[in-house]
Amino acid sequence: MHELSIAMRVVDLAAARCRDAGGDAVTAVTVRVGRLAAVHGGALAAAFEMAREGTPLAEATLRVVDVPVRVWCPQCRAEADLTDVVPLACPACGRPTGDLRAGHELEVESIEVVGPRGGTVEAGR
Repeated sequence: MHELSIAMRVVDLAAARCRDAGGDAVTAVTVRVGRLAAVHGGALAAAFEMAREGTPLAEATLRVVDVPVRVWCPQCRAEADLTDVVPLACPACGRPTGDLRAGHELEVESIEVVGPRGGTVEAGR
């Protein structure tokens, strides 16, 4: 279950951001997971519950935002979300395309910190 190693990394990142922000605890972490990232949201949530024990995230919730696969169709000259990834083709005209615009994401979007200087901390800042 590689979701456990991902959850541990998310907890480490959020705990570090909490310290940097002068916070006491993290109340929530939002993670964006693309459909092609090979990460199961339910397994990630369960792993997060184990990984957060004994950390500033002990009571934190994990919000998983599912990111659909989005492709660019040169025929339609537009982006479109796919409901199924086989085949990789424009849902409007059926033309095959390998121009993926979204769906591989696996990123921490935000971290909510409480404490003296709490608030929402962007993960990349």
